[in-house]
Amino acid sequence: MMAFYGLQDIQLIYPDYFPKPVYDFKKNPLKRSTVDLGRKLFYDPILSRDHTISCSSCHLSNQAFSHAGNHLSKGIEDGIGDRNSPAIFNLAWQKTFMWDGSVVNIDVQALAPINHPKEMGEDINVVVRKLNQSKEYKMLFYKSFGDSLATSERLMKALSQFQLTIVSANTKYDKVKQGKAKFTSSENKGYQLFKQNCSSCHSEPLFSTYEFSNNGLPFNPELNDNGKWNKTFEPADKLMFKIPSLRNLTYTFPYMHDGRFKTLYEVLEHYEKGMVKSPTLAKELQKPIIFNAQEKEDLLAFLATLNDSVLVSNQEFQKK
Repeated sequence: MMAFYGLQDIQLIYPDYFPKPVYDFKKNPLKRSTVDLGRKLFYDPILSRDHTISCSSCHLSNQAFSHAGNHLSKGIEDGIGDRNSPAIFNLAWQKTFMWDGSVVNIDVQALAPINHPKEMGEDINVVVRKLNQSKEYKMLFYKSFGDSLATSERLMKALSQFQLTIVSANTKYDKVKQGKAKFTSSENKGYQLFKQNCSSCHSEPLFSTYEFSNNGLPFNPELNDNGKWNKTFEPADKLMFKIPSLRNLTYTFPYMHDGRFKTLYEVLEHYEKGMVKSPTLAKELQKPIIFNAQEKEDLLAFLATLNDSVLVSNQEFQKK
């Protein structure tokens, strides 16, 4: 009866110019049956207390798994979360999760929104109980794990397996890297501007170091959010937030941890004249970054080459 149960039977596909993933697939080898279970769980509101909110409520596949148009994540009973829903892709290359890096393993990340009173508002033990009462889930857990028992660890591993397969590597930028396309003159000028001004934090080819930075955003007293400092209380962590990738910006507005900027023009304006000096302000941002009107158009033309239309239309990532 263990015929289904084997080690990794699907490979993570990514271009040869990507770095090696940091996720340890030896501890949780990708399996088709487990990825399928993870996808079903990702789209199932059974994970929330009142069965109204799923992971996909705040991470929509056609928006690069973000929640476009919403400043802060929305949860059960019209609850509003504390931060903007981050886009989910290229997670295998990330060591920390959440805007403040408070989760250091994708295999437990889902606990945070499930337990958050304003997001899913549920107890993980209750979720497991609900799954164990479902004939369908019993069968799916059996296919994935060799017996039908749902546990919190298996639930988390299945969710992370599905999310780890969401790779964004099919943009025009990627086609240029592979010699299958060429930048226009404007895109190429924007690329040079990007390399001179943005690449130390948003490094290629993932377009983020996935480290933490204070990018000079004025403090929002309503949210009282100091980033990493909220958890560590270390002075060096004040106003330090995880650097997001610049891939898929067209699909993932509004921008920043609290979704304060609706457009990329507003983001560029912030770096030109909105940055607040403080002890932890990134060293790269001690001086304003000023572009003229044409340079802005060129830079935005380049950033548009980082949109992955294949990702947002991929049926493998959609509800089945």
